[in-house]
Amino acid sequence: MAIRTFTRRALLAVTASFMAAGALQAQDGTTTIGVVAKIGGIPWFNAMEAGIEERADALGINGFMVGPTSADPALQVRAIEDMIAQGVDVIGVVPNDAEVLEPVLKRARDQGIIVLTHESPDQENVDWDFELTSVQGFGEAFAKQLAEDLGGQGKYAVFVGGLTVPLHNAWADAAVAYLDENYPEMEQVSERYGVAEDVDASRRTTLDLLRAHEDLGGILAFGSQGPIGAARAVEERRRSGEIAVLGVFSPGQGRKMVHDGVLSGGYMWNPKQAGEVFVTLGNMLANGETIEDGMTIEGLGTVTPDFEGRDIIVQQLVSINKDTVDDLAALGL
Repeated sequence: MAIRTFTRRALLAVTASFMAAGALQAQDGTTTIGVVAKIGGIPWFNAMEAGIEERADALGINGFMVGPTSADPALQVRAIEDMIAQGVDVIGVVPNDAEVLEPVLKRARDQGIIVLTHESPDQENVDWDFELTSVQGFGEAFAKQLAEDLGGQGKYAVFVGGLTVPLHNAWADAAVAYLDENYPEMEQVSERYGVAEDVDASRRTTLDLLRAHEDLGGILAFGSQGPIGAARAVEERRRSGEIAVLGVFSPGQGRKMVHDGVLSGGYMWNPKQAGEVFVTLGNMLANGETIEDGMTIEGLGTVTPDFEGRDIIVQQLVSINKDTVDDLAALGL
């Protein structure tokens, strides 16, 4: 199934198809799980969609993903509204703006729909949020790698997917705090830039930074298109090997640049695995199962939930480098 992408005009037509699917779901009683991605048509979320569909097929339930054409939070709100109208059992979402989504997620829960989030550990109107890494562990992993690449000194910039994306900014906070405490000779050149879910914006921002800071040593990009755009700019300026570009990206999309030495690498979790967890966890909750401390959940392992914050956080980081990128890409990531 191709990933669904939305324009504002197309959303009305998509609503009609969702309503028809909802009628079928009501007739056969099969659990239906819909997941709203940050943005459609990019490798990271293509892999997540594959995980959703494969796991749903294995469980014999309905699972699908929708992806807006941009990171506009309003498009995610509309997609969730459509799922509420459809009457799905579970809504999953990877928020672009957690605060903007709170009212529509509350409406979903008020109507008895289970709500799951990913990459949004502070979400309020949610049954559970799950993370495949902790905020501190993820941010510090990047900080340590950047410090190693720059020899513990030099200037760097930080990109996030958006200034209102809570998790990206939390990762950035953790990375910057670690560098400030442990590497006083490293300097962040400016406030962070909210461009890392847009490859062209990341490229343009990097070109501007390279013009303004000839001595720039590195870029940390939290958002799957940020490292790609930054690396393209570095390559254009023929600064490969001089600028460390680290971030979260699809190995398949960045493989050539990793081998060419223009994209230094980074860390990730498996977005396909995240898609599988959306379905596994959603199906458990739809069937009336409760989350308990020490239980084993497929895709997450043994969990120690934060019942107050409604978070399930595990540590499953994967390093992306010249030795691992080909195998990761071969998995469809």
